[in-house]
Order: sequence, then C-alpha cells, then structure tokens
Amino acid sequence: MTAVNGIGWFQIGTDQPAEAERFYGGLFGWTFTEAVPTYKFIKTPGEDGIPGGLADTSGGGPNHAVFSVLVADVDATCAAAEAAGGKVLVKRVAAEGTSIAHLLDPAGNQFQIFKPPAA
Repeated sequence: MTAVNGIGWFQIGTDQPAEAERFYGGLFGWTFTEAVPTYKFIKTPGEDGIPGGLADTSGGGPNHAVFSVLVADVDATCAAAEAAGGKVLVKRVAAEGTSIAHLLDPAGNQFQIFKPPAA
C-alpha cells in the first residue's frame, strides 16, 4: 500500500471509455477489469505500478485525468488545502468505506485525495 501523502491511485474520466481503454492499453500495456458497468479498474505494469480507474462520464461531467493522494484524514486535508490557497471542488464522499474529495491547487489544477477503508 502507498504511504500516507503518496500517490496511490489515478483516475481517467471520459465520455469515450472504449477509446481510452484502447489508447492507454495499446500505448502503455495497461489492463482493464470491470468493477461496475460504468467503472473499470486499471492495472499498470510492474510490481509497484500505481492502480487506477477508468470512469465512463457519459457526458455527465468533464473529461479528466487526475492523480489521487492517500491521506490520513480527508476532512483535515481539505481544510489544510484551503488554508494553503487551494479550493475544495467536491467535498468528502464515501463509497464502500473509501473517502474521497476533489481539490484544486492555487493554479486551478484538479486532484483527488482519498482514505481507504480501515484494514
């Protein structure tokens, strides 16, 4: 597992998931496994490859590619980001025990933070 404050996940959101799967799979050798009909897990090569996800936005949100930083406390990290000049774009949401929030850095670049379920 990635250390706290390390990059532990990435996500690609697209309204053309089959094309993204073809592109990234062919270019980098990434493999894709369906989690639910609108989301696939991505496995990158190597023992230490960073896992990720491919989300089908179906045009309901912007296309994006973001990295996710594992944090000890999502709410505290949101507060610290705002204090440092960032912005919380999407407040903490929980899904299957994982808490996730979307932030913007001071330049407007989007990234995610997450805390996985307790082991």
